[in-house]
Amino acid sequence: MSKSATIYHNPRCSKSRATLELLNEKGVDTTVVKYLETPPDRETLEKILDMLGMEPRDLMRKGEKEYKENKLADESLSRDELIDAMLKFPRLIERPIVIKDGKAAIGRPIENVIEIL
Repeated sequence: MSKSATIYHNPRCSKSRATLELLNEKGVDTTVVKYLETPPDRETLEKILDMLGMEPRDLMRKGEKEYKENKLADESLSRDELIDAMLKFPRLIERPIVIKDGKAAIGRPIENVIEIL
């Protein structure tokens, strides 16, 4: 098992900061991706969804204005259309996401991340 992980991080989010702090406390060598500045590409986002066992809407922050303004609650939208929206508006992506050893977890609650360490 490697001692390295990747976190999709928003420094303004308290849960994201707490998750990064946990990784540091556990001595995990962490690559920090500030996903609002450097969003994942489609292939990466699809891999993350697969690792999490989620569909795009499950990984979306439904309270964001982009979700409402783009009518993303519309059940007729395809998986690809939802992924397109997440790529265009990375703020829609739930955070923080930690990837380690081929597994992923969302740090809400932070205990989810401990399970993959």
